[in-house]
Amino acid sequence: MTTTATTPVTADADAPARGALRALLPALAAHRAMTARTCAAALLEQGSLVALLTLAAHTVGTAVIEGRAPSAGTVTTLVALVLVRALMTWREMDLSHDLAYRVLAALRVRVFDGLARSAPARVAGRRSGDLAATAMADVEALEFFYAHTTAQLLAAGTVLTGGSVVLATVEPWLLVAVLPVAALLAAAPFADARARTARGGRTRGAVAGLSADTVETVDGLRELLAFGALSGRRRELAERGRQVGAAQRAEATWEAVAAAVRDLLIVAAVLGVVAAAAHSVTSGRLHGAWAPAAMALSLSVLGPVAESARALSQAVALRAAASRVDAAVRAPALAPPPTAPSPLPPGPLGVLLHRVRFDYGGGTVLDGVDLTVPPGTTLALVGASGAGKSTCAHLLARFWDPSAGAVRLLPADGDPVDLRDVEDTELRRAVVLVGQDTPLFHGTLADNLRLAAPGADDRALAEAARLCGVDRIAPLDTLVGERGATLSGGQRARVALARALLVRPRVLVLDESTAHLDNTGDAELAVALRQEARTTIVIAHRPAAMRRADRIAVLEGGRITEEGTWEELTSRPGSALNRILAATPC
Repeated sequence: MTTTATTPVTADADAPARGALRALLPALAAHRAMTARTCAAALLEQGSLVALLTLAAHTVGTAVIEGRAPSAGTVTTLVALVLVRALMTWREMDLSHDLAYRVLAALRVRVFDGLARSAPARVAGRRSGDLAATAMADVEALEFFYAHTTAQLLAAGTVLTGGSVVLATVEPWLLVAVLPVAALLAAAPFADARARTARGGRTRGAVAGLSADTVETVDGLRELLAFGALSGRRRELAERGRQVGAAQRAEATWEAVAAAVRDLLIVAAVLGVVAAAAHSVTSGRLHGAWAPAAMALSLSVLGPVAESARALSQAVALRAAASRVDAAVRAPALAPPPTAPSPLPPGPLGVLLHRVRFDYGGGTVLDGVDLTVPPGTTLALVGASGAGKSTCAHLLARFWDPSAGAVRLLPADGDPVDLRDVEDTELRRAVVLVGQDTPLFHGTLADNLRLAAPGADDRALAEAARLCGVDRIAPLDTLVGERGATLSGGQRARVALARALLVRPRVLVLDESTAHLDNTGDAELAVALRQEARTTIVIAHRPAAMRRADRIAVLEGGRITEEGTWEELTSRPGSALNRILAATPC
């Protein structure tokens, strides 16, 4: 059995990058009109509240100081402002959440695109629960940023600016009480930004760890029950839950402290405004009837600033989630698309590896591999565990590109075509890789077969199922569990091979895909694979599979050390193939 080397993977957001939240703003560009409507609604909502409070205070001041009842126009205006405030509050909430969920839907697609673009190196070594946390929980956490931060910040800044201009005209001394508090409220989220980010990162990391452990527990439930390890696993999950709870409590505690600080600043502003207004009235610069209105205006423009500071504080704690999402969205393509695609010629295709070198960031795995597989032939690629056989398979499927050399498709007539020059869609039709552990999806057997060829008709489906013995497992409309849990390893292998044959590939790469089959099943599938002329590369450890191949290539030390037929290689004393066979357990 071969083992696949993988790239060491570190967490995407151990140290959230600066500007992680700013990097999320361009996602709004696709929704400019809705963003503008949301900002307008937020501005009207906050502005109407300031106008309502100011007018109401002036009405009360006039009634108390001058003894005049409010006019019909004033009452009508107050009622209208109440209605506008109520309508705009609802409208702003509706628009902001609609906008947020539209952006999140697009972000999820971009995260999945990023994972697909950089797979398998980015996915290899990552726990599926951790990936799910990035794709779902981290993206969902950003709803607060899009729904409660962007439009509110813009509206609060506009209201503060407009209110400050009016106050400067009415009584400049009131600004002395308002502007310092507004500046402190705006700066407070950034003063503790690093600690907030660290606390948010611990929470996101703890949630991702719990998600990963939960997914693994569900997947391995049968094994845990079989070995009596479920109670220990439950204790581990409980500990993970305590870690999440501790991280969330730390965030909530510090947020409560921040809220208390904001309240104290507002109280200081109230005292300052009252003192400034009283001084202005006694000195004759402000009429007594207007004093309540001026105080109401001063404090009402601080309200949106305080609320924005609260929202910004929570948003800063989302930097870890934003960094993880941004890293997934910006994941580089390990096999970038060709700038000038070359079409594949019709007819059978062979394979040519020319001086191929490859490493996973550590030691060299392939070191100048030269291998030619003529069209229509079957090659068995053999070697010790870890020799790089699966790496060759991944290069043929163009999951990665070689660090040096070239992997080419070899037509019967004409020049070879480099895989890097072939469009991905055309390449996936021409070259199909079937791995040892090919997952199935929840659905029917027919659904899983059509995954490779959605347009395949029932006749083609039935033929592929017959060739690989899938029709002997169950009717094609039978539901299989998630990841094919209701099927045995050998049955899943049959489904995976039938799915591959449905594409009618010209090059088929089998990475020990029959390892779960017994000798009889292996032989049956070998017969099925020869029903149609194609180039087949089999990564094999069974002598029977090697015998059936037209040629055998032995991979050692990152190079092809010998090549020939079964008879040629086994008849040589001390050949590399004989050493491998001798070391292979029965």
